[in-house]
Amino acid sequence: MDRKIADHFTRLVEFARIYFEAVEYNVDSTPKRIILRLTASYKSYKILVTELYSDQDFQYRYYVLENQFVKAGFDNASDPRAIRLKYGKIGKEYSGELVSHLHLDDKKELVLTEVMSFDGFIAWLLINL
Repeated sequence: MDRKIADHFTRLVEFARIYFEAVEYNVDSTPKRIILRLTASYKSYKILVTELYSDQDFQYRYYVLENQFVKAGFDNASDPRAIRLKYGKIGKEYSGELVSHLHLDDKKELVLTEVMSFDGFIAWLLINL
């Protein structure tokens, strides 16, 4: 595992322990990618965090659940709805493109965002929940 990514994951977990309760995490790696998965509690919410680093991409998912309801979910997946919102259409030229966005109201609403960091996610939580 790349030392820089290992240090980032260590800091992320330490930061999570400051703001959340019941923090659990695991790191899974192969020669081609490394994934951090973290779950925690914040107030009455369940927090789900995933960060994936590979040679080609950095992907993230920062989700807040209220019971099983998605209160808010930041990610940069190659989501067809996000691609359509960003470009007005889904075409081959955009296939697989990672688009930063926010899911709200149990994924019924979608808003384009700037790239979100874990620190930014924490800040969003403190302001909005």
